[in-house]
Amino acid sequence: MLTPISRADTIDRLVEPNLDLAVIGGGIAGARIAFEAARLGLRVALVDGGDFGSGTSSASSKLVHGGFRYLPMGDIGLVRESQHERRVLMERVAPNLVRPLPFLLPAYAGSPRGPAAVAAGLLMYRALSGRGGRVAWLRGRPIHDAVPGLRLDGLRMCGTFDEAETIDSRLVLATVKAAAKSGALVLNHAKVVGLELRHNRGGAVTIDAGRDGALELRARHVINAAGPWVDHVEEGWRAGVAMPLGGGRVALGIPWQGMLMLGTTDTPYSGDPAGVQVTEADVSSVLDEASGFLEAGMLRRDRVRFQTAGLRALPVVEGDTAAARRGHMIEVSRNGLVSVAGGKLTTHRVIACDALRRLPRSSVDGLALDERRLPGTGWSLEVEERTDLEPDVADHLERLYGDQAGQVLALAGAMADGLERIHPSGPDVWAQVAYAFRSEWARTVDDVARRRTTLAGRGLLTEEIVARIGAMARSESLVSAVT
Repeated sequence: MLTPISRADTIDRLVEPNLDLAVIGGGIAGARIAFEAARLGLRVALVDGGDFGSGTSSASSKLVHGGFRYLPMGDIGLVRESQHERRVLMERVAPNLVRPLPFLLPAYAGSPRGPAAVAAGLLMYRALSGRGGRVAWLRGRPIHDAVPGLRLDGLRMCGTFDEAETIDSRLVLATVKAAAKSGALVLNHAKVVGLELRHNRGGAVTIDAGRDGALELRARHVINAAGPWVDHVEEGWRAGVAMPLGGGRVALGIPWQGMLMLGTTDTPYSGDPAGVQVTEADVSSVLDEASGFLEAGMLRRDRVRFQTAGLRALPVVEGDTAAARRGHMIEVSRNGLVSVAGGKLTTHRVIACDALRRLPRSSVDGLALDERRLPGTGWSLEVEERTDLEPDVADHLERLYGDQAGQVLALAGAMADGLERIHPSGPDVWAQVAYAFRSEWARTVDDVARRRTTLAGRGLLTEEIVARIGAMARSESLVSAVT
């Protein structure tokens, strides 16, 4: 069982002047950088101004995808890389968190891309996918069975191809756990307020850790992986939908956690990343574009449960942001700061290793992509042997916690209401809240509701639930302070 070092002990160890690498930003890229570096034997610190994965990494499309939309952009290399990474994540690294999801690709009369173009794209995508990667054409009943409510009027052709979906915030957390298990010191809710670098002679990072005060950590190298700081209900869907739009964009419909996610937008944003939010124009745009493949009754505003907005750092391009390449960029400043921008959740392992290779060679000898399973992934014998769990709760616990689900069940056994549903309409239980505070670095209600459970994403966060989680946060903090 992974028992995180207490926050106080972590802070005490962070100020010791013996770190090899400080990673700023606890999203999927920063977490993987910290893990890869720690497993090589480097003394690593991972810090984030908010919670782990609280930025773009928990506001993704929830897809680990092979890059179909990048074919029209000519990014063949990125498509090949994405296909490989999707397969490795799904089969070896995080099989419970990255699961297969077929997609339908409809071509309607008047669409920017007709049946011939769609068919050619699918065949090329299949050719790039290596082993696996099914492509087929559907007619009639199989279309309705896969996606009830898909518009059939004007449908000229419908292809299908294989993708994968994930619980992005849990994938980040599993990677943070792997970093901590390998020896990295991890600290969330610790905002970097100062950075002093001396070329090839290390640097000092000043951190505001909230009520825990300010601290300064010193490291030989610093990597900036701070990302941009550098939901609708429909049951029964067995596949996602990707409908090509003009200008290289794609309208998506994705079944996720019993709901239907629609998106995405490509709106330029130049303000403070902390202030990004969903606008009325964004909602209207998403619903309008989804009307191209969904029946009107599915797109009522009163069916929207949850909205999320995230930012992706992209290279500056002329014209629409949809045309910007989705490959990652790594730059090294004259003072030795390695900065990472862009890229995709799907290829985060590649991004992490590319960033580490920009450090002096002696620091990363033997670096190669690690394909071992992450902590909290895989399957749980404890869950499978329990006959007292309701089926949706059992599946939910195994999906979120993998081989650590037994730890949640053990904690539930010590609580009077451990297996009580937090909300009657969802599968999350109260033991998950206690586990989040004790074993997963949660500090706030938002940490629990948005990134440790699925409460916020399901639209189930009532005032009563917020108050009770808040009380548990204060109680767990007191227990930690006393012990």
